[in-house]
Amino acid sequence: MVTFVDRVTLHLRAGKGGNGCVSVRREKFKPLAGPDGGNGGGGGDVVLIADPQVTTLLSYHHSPHRSAGNGGFGMGDHRSGAEGEDQELPVPLGTVVKDPDGTVLVDMLTPGMRFVVAPGGLGGLGNASLSSPKRKAPGFALLGTPGWEGDVVLELKTVADIALVGFPSAGKSSLIAAVSAARPKIADYPFTTLHPNLGVVQSGDVRFTIADVPGLIEGASEGKGLGLEFLRHVERCTALVHVLDCATLDPGRDPLSDLDIILAELGAYPVPEGQTPLLERPQIVALNKIDVPEARELADFVRPDLEARGFRVFEISTVSRAGLRELTFALADVVEQHRLATIDDAPVERIVIRPQGSRKDFEVKVEGGTYGPVYRILGDKPVKWVQQTDFQNEEAVGYLADRLARLGVEEGLFRAGAVAGATVVIGPGDGIVFDWEPTLTSAAELMTAPRGTDPRLVQNPRRTSSERRERYHERMDAKAEARAELETERRAARAAGISPDGDSTVIDDEDDDR
Repeated sequence: MVTFVDRVTLHLRAGKGGNGCVSVRREKFKPLAGPDGGNGGGGGDVVLIADPQVTTLLSYHHSPHRSAGNGGFGMGDHRSGAEGEDQELPVPLGTVVKDPDGTVLVDMLTPGMRFVVAPGGLGGLGNASLSSPKRKAPGFALLGTPGWEGDVVLELKTVADIALVGFPSAGKSSLIAAVSAARPKIADYPFTTLHPNLGVVQSGDVRFTIADVPGLIEGASEGKGLGLEFLRHVERCTALVHVLDCATLDPGRDPLSDLDIILAELGAYPVPEGQTPLLERPQIVALNKIDVPEARELADFVRPDLEARGFRVFEISTVSRAGLRELTFALADVVEQHRLATIDDAPVERIVIRPQGSRKDFEVKVEGGTYGPVYRILGDKPVKWVQQTDFQNEEAVGYLADRLARLGVEEGLFRAGAVAGATVVIGPGDGIVFDWEPTLTSAAELMTAPRGTDPRLVQNPRRTSSERRERYHERMDAKAEARAELETERRAARAAGISPDGDSTVIDDEDDDR
């Protein structure tokens, strides 16, 4: 059964905004007292919260699909729809949030930190909010926009000051249990620790956290054993403690060779840009299991060689607790020095104000199509406006045309080479496809028409004078051709001596002349 998860993919869906309402207030003696349609409620957000009480991503491993509530629809009498309920997801400290491509979105390091990972959709405006001195009673409302939907990757990197590294069964779990209140699983077989364990150590006036990382073996960087997967939990540590087993019975192993192998594997682990490589951080060697007589002799033998290589060496025993006090005080000193240096070197946060006026609201891209070029309009505003438009309402479509014209979309299409009847797509992917009609100007406020209609979108059925003249000439020509055809048939029948009723008769030429 899985009890610890440090990487999970979440499938998130934020709430959809509610639609605005189309309503006209009606009272006694005031049948049309003006628009009173309320706005739709905004969709709920999906929010990540850094919680110190959460230590694993296990709950999201079992339930990766999370969604927020939708906003309510607007109602008459200026009543707005209910706001969608937010979905708050607590995550452990040190959780790194990434998109599916691996781009880091945020690092949840501060307790109580909140990050809106999936914003909810906007509620649509009702016709009361859309009314103006020129558009007194709109017959349409805006639709709610959909919320953000997609995947994010949560990767837990334990926040610890000290990391214990070493071979399997070197005594790392026993050490963290001896110096803290942590109670990890301890057994006499390799790879007992399958996930990192955290413990809090109080040494004098300094309190720090210590992490026990699953054991490493030679070739871990190539995927052997548990590999280097769990070394992400030591990326944030201040110092490393190499726990070396002086009582191992495995042939060909000794503390010096074990240390060389661990150093080689740590050097093969790439840390993120901007962080200190693992081998350049403070390192302390703990020679463990000196309660065994042969182990103490071996520790006394290898200690000068380790000190000659620049390591601080401590001989400890988690059974007799020998050397643990000296080790914890040395670790507290390293942590305290690092904290003081971090405070002194902390960069001053600079507030950068970037003007938004130079940003383009949209762009027009020309794409090749089967039946000619396709002009694609990309931008947050045009895409959002299309999502808010009810295309079953002509007045709403006209309002969209006005907004696009004021934004300068028509000028952009002209500059891109579009002509009347060109295929225009708004938004990425399939988007909204329509044939561009450049004569659709912004003058809806000056036109009178029933609510819900736009006279610019109504095709005029009346024919022009030239069209009526052409149709008249066509009818006259058709009648003349019909009369000529009947006359030809009549003459042919008379020449053959056939009466109109089909009987053969002799026709006298004199009678015919008469």
